[in-house]
Amino acid sequence: MSYVLLDASTKNLVAKAGDPGIGLEGADALAVARWFTGAPGARRALGFAAVNALTRCLFDRAGYLPGASPDSIGMLDPVAGDHIGMIGLFPPLVDSIVQAGAKLTVVELRADLAGERAGYCVTLDRNELATCNKVIATSTMLLNDSLEAMLSVCSTARSFAVIGPGAGCLPDPLFARGVTLVGGTWIAEREAFLTALAAGESWTAAARKVAILRADYPGFDALLERV
Repeated sequence: MSYVLLDASTKNLVAKAGDPGIGLEGADALAVARWFTGAPGARRALGFAAVNALTRCLFDRAGYLPGASPDSIGMLDPVAGDHIGMIGLFPPLVDSIVQAGAKLTVVELRADLAGERAGYCVTLDRNELATCNKVIATSTMLLNDSLEAMLSVCSTARSFAVIGPGAGCLPDPLFARGVTLVGGTWIAEREAFLTALAAGESWTAAARKVAILRADYPGFDALLERV
């Protein structure tokens, strides 16, 4: 899966649905994955989806099954005294952090979301993350080119979780940069997922949330040896 709400990606994908000119049908998956490194807009989003699909293919062939995610906040276990940084506002996750007594600072790119809220603040200044000991970030960073900038100000954070349905790529380069957990969504029942998606219905029952911890991950080379 891939995030498609940046730029005009969704509009372009809908407009080109069924259009052979988009170059997907019969295309080599690795060639499509390379769109992630250079193609703009919708093609880059599709490229990232191909990266995630190839990653899942490798995991399946290597017999690697990540553990289920025990929560929705990247296993940060917020407690009083923590300063949690949130990159990208996740409204459904705010309450569990604030109610735990932790300080919460949210960094956003959208100026209209900035300001003080009940129990937390939303800022446009990523430097506010410098004092956070735990960080949770949206996987959208992998598509909007903000990852490196955000990581550069989070060097003191002992936990840095990247989460979201689109967080399905190989975690090796993320772990090498300081990320400690990657939490994504795996499709467990393919046909049920496609049916729900086509009908515009919830596909939660056809999927499972997974969490890959840096400390437990065997690494790409070890997985490749299993194939």
